[in-house]
Amino acid sequence: MKTLHVIVAASLIAAASSNVLAQSAPNDAQIAGIVVTANTVDIDAGKLAEKMSGNKEVKAFAKQMVTDHTGVNKQATALVKKLKVTPEDSDTSKSLKEGGDANIGKLKGLKGKEFDKAYIDNEVVYHQAVIDALDKTLVPNAKNAELKDTLVKVRPAFVAHLEHAKHLQAALK
Repeated sequence: MKTLHVIVAASLIAAASSNVLAQSAPNDAQIAGIVVTANTVDIDAGKLAEKMSGNKEVKAFAKQMVTDHTGVNKQATALVKKLKVTPEDSDTSKSLKEGGDANIGKLKGLKGKEFDKAYIDNEVVYHQAVIDALDKTLVPNAKNAELKDTLVKVRPAFVAHLEHAKHLQAALK
């Protein structure tokens, strides 16, 4: 269940950081699409950080993000099938993909401490935005009771990831 919380957290972070959710209320199928897209975006950033970072703690954090989100992608697929919801593309999921690609492009141009700082700074902003989106957009708009319950239960995982990222951010200053 922890990994399911991670994917939902990642999706909320991504959706919130793009500020797209405020434009329209997502339905359950769109929420599922947002979750899958955001998870993939975070996996991609984590894989890049694993390769490019020279900082042991940043590499470990990135590895944790990749591991958690990869495992959760499998669980998310099972939940979507159980709920009989087909993930649906939306402006938000498309924006998340574009934002993720832009972030990867930016990070690829950085090295050393600049890379580490940019990666972790993004993770802090991203996780805070997810917590905000969870509270203000995704939970209030989820219609399926099991989906809504899962979103509510993941909040502590968001907070834990945010605190870990903030700890790393402070260490990198």
